[in-house]
Amino acid sequence: MPSFRTTRRVKHSAADMFELVADMERYPEFVPLCQRLSVLRRAEGGQDTKILESAMTVAYGPLHETFTTKVTLDRPRLAILVEYLDGPFEYLENRWRFRPAGENASEVDFYIAYEFRSRVLGLVMGSVFDAAFRRFAEAFERRADEIYRVSDA
Repeated sequence: MPSFRTTRRVKHSAADMFELVADMERYPEFVPLCQRLSVLRRAEGGQDTKILESAMTVAYGPLHETFTTKVTLDRPRLAILVEYLDGPFEYLENRWRFRPAGENASEVDFYIAYEFRSRVLGLVMGSVFDAAFRRFAEAFERRADEIYRVSDA
């Protein structure tokens, strides 16, 4: 089963990075392959935790696939868990953790594991998804730089 994990130190607070990743409806503006994302349901999970159900459409050339997930936004723990519900995968799990690393800096831990239901789709899309997932954390870091206006100076 393909998986990818990375930890990046960024020039933004853990709280800001959590909010950026939690703002899922903006993903089509900057996330690789994300053509559309809709939040279908929102619920309170208790202790400042929110549970969302979302539908994300990914596109590469003429191929378009939509899948639904359950997303747990755990603000007190600065963690986001994405669990697969339905679509072209046999399995999909995605986790984000945000740890403070000094003033206005944090470590962002990104993990994803997935397996396509169809062997043919896995052969066609597998390498594309793998490359895109490897660029996810970088895409969020660039987006944070744009939104929170931090320069290298």
